[in-house]
Amino acid sequence: MRLPGRLALAAAAGAILAGWLAPGQIASASATAATTGAAARLSTATISARIPAPTGVHALGAALEQENTGRLLWSRAADTKRPIGSLTKVMTALVVLRAGGPNRELTVSQAAVNYARQNDGSSAGLHAGDKLTTQQLLEAMLVPSGCDAAYVLASAYGPGLPAFVAKMNALARQLGLGRTHFSNADGLPLPGEYSTYSTPRNLLVIARAAMAEPLFRSIVAAHRIYLPAGSGHHAYIWHTTNQLISKYPGMIGIKTGSTLAAGYCLLFADQRSSGTLVGVVLDSSPSARAVSFTDAEQLLNWGFG
Repeated sequence: MRLPGRLALAAAAGAILAGWLAPGQIASASATAATTGAAARLSTATISARIPAPTGVHALGAALEQENTGRLLWSRAADTKRPIGSLTKVMTALVVLRAGGPNRELTVSQAAVNYARQNDGSSAGLHAGDKLTTQQLLEAMLVPSGCDAAYVLASAYGPGLPAFVAKMNALARQLGLGRTHFSNADGLPLPGEYSTYSTPRNLLVIARAAMAEPLFRSIVAAHRIYLPAGSGHHAYIWHTTNQLISKYPGMIGIKTGSTLAAGYCLLFADQRSSGTLVGVVLDSSPSARAVSFTDAEQLLNWGFG
């Protein structure tokens, strides 16, 4: 559990050492890290002068936009770099989907199983030797957030992990994401807590690009996926890590994420008759996943209200 005082300051110091904050931002970042409470966090928000800001949002970084226009409705620290945990897997999926071949058959390696286990990563429970299609592995990566599935996909579509990560960063540059960097395909804090990072504004661009892919859109909307045993693979049941799916009206995705440095994060999309809103909350809480979901609800209640 992260203490709100000294450890929050240490996290800010880590960000400064990583070169994320310009000199003029350092004092502001330190003050924000040292101050607790929703009121202090709210003071960092960027809001329209004509519309009251949403209340009760705890995330240190956040943004909400209209999907069809890309119009930013509200943000907090929209351009501040932060670690993003498994939100990374959205870019992994985008690289794979743009490469094509959803029916390509891939074999789960023992290295993939070991990688998730040894690094205490979330797992889809894949069995070494199983043969699964790219689509099935995307489901295993995006719904239960399987780091083992991300490893298999990155190894195949690089080919090899370094080549795949290079493709992720190349696509980030192509999308104009100057404040985003990936060091792996899954968001684990390797080689360090701040090695992979992005910003709320950049993450909305990634989300919009991913949601434009029909297969991605259908996968992240799933509450549960059952894959019966077949020729070459075991049976699997995968449950979404996004607790708002099937519980909050209109929720159609997208992805959860967390590490010690990132806190609990959520990239989300909600579709109503009036349109679709896409949003993100970063570091809603250092210890309580539920806060990221309530933050998203607060933003969507405000956005649709």
